[in-house]
Amino acid sequence: MAAPPGPPVSAGPVPAPAPVPAQRPHLTELRLSAFAGHRGAALPLGPLTVLAGRSGSGKTTALRAYEALARLAGGAALGEAFPDPDACVPERSRPDAQRRRGFRIGCTADGPEGPVRLDVAVQAEPELRVVGERLTAGGQVLLETALRDPGRRTVQAAWHTAGPTAVTRAPLPDDRLGTPLLPLRVAGRTAGQRRVLAAAEQMVVALRSVFACDPAPGLMRGTPARPGAGRLLGGCDNLAEVLWRTRAECGRRHAQFVAAVRAGCAGPVADVLAEPVAGGGVRALLDRGDGVRTGLARLGHGELRYLALALVLFTGPGVLEVDPAGEVPAALQTLTVLADGLDHGLDPAQRTELLGLAARMCERGHIRLVGAVADASWAAGAEGVTVVHLDA
Repeated sequence: MAAPPGPPVSAGPVPAPAPVPAQRPHLTELRLSAFAGHRGAALPLGPLTVLAGRSGSGKTTALRAYEALARLAGGAALGEAFPDPDACVPERSRPDAQRRRGFRIGCTADGPEGPVRLDVAVQAEPELRVVGERLTAGGQVLLETALRDPGRRTVQAAWHTAGPTAVTRAPLPDDRLGTPLLPLRVAGRTAGQRRVLAAAEQMVVALRSVFACDPAPGLMRGTPARPGAGRLLGGCDNLAEVLWRTRAECGRRHAQFVAAVRAGCAGPVADVLAEPVAGGGVRALLDRGDGVRTGLARLGHGELRYLALALVLFTGPGVLEVDPAGEVPAALQTLTVLADGLDHGLDPAQRTELLGLAARMCERGHIRLVGAVADASWAAGAEGVTVVHLDA
């Protein structure tokens, strides 16, 4: 399953991003060693990253790989993280003597433990399973797994101990990532074991809080949102329900959101409201300030996407449909928003306003954004933006 290195992926010349507080673990690199159309790709990630490239360059694929790693870090099985594993295998990849094909991805997380690397090799054919995983920090391998017996549904794991026994060995399941399982296996009695646990926690926390967002105006214009958990879905079709909640929870943040909507929507905007409707449900409206209220169904495609993305940037893990690390205080976590088609349907003024809003929010360190666009010429050179060209 080894893949030859491909051309390097370059980042556009941009100012150095604002530093993220060291206590908040965050990803600094996504590696697509052999994944779908990517080979040997290492994508640098800043607080606000824009992936740019023509159709077919692998922007959406990169976001899916990021989301899959996040799901695995949360304890999901491989089948949940990769529902279509065959699509992840490089197209021209040839099976080995045992008719096996697969893919390889990885990432680097920075934080209190310094840079920690995670690399994973997955077999997609003839059956989906992890065949290798490596967690390293400071040039030292802290966890390594390998498939020793294809007839068993386990991998052989070895983790750093630094006690009377230098390495501890034990089997781990082959359908899940080993790194998030380490707290259940490592006692933490020696300095080496504590280092393994700290590195694993940093990686898991850096990956866990991910919100994949692609607002769907057609759904947002649909029937009134039904009351639910009050957590925004990836398509933002329940935006009205979430507005009903957030408007009451924090007046200051809502006022900032309204100001952002005013800058990106046509006509006057005095407020953004949510109100119950007859028969149940909630609908969202723009209060024009002169007695006129405009329902979402009357807004343009770009206005709806802009409004939804602005709401995402002003909220957090408690409002978005994400899977944060519950055992770690929220103040030590960073939410990462993955936005495919970040500028889709937006006019030049809207995308500039949204980029500025994203840069300001990401500078604070509690939220990061990775967005995909076809042409990033409008974002190149903007302060705090890392542009990664996938066509290079």
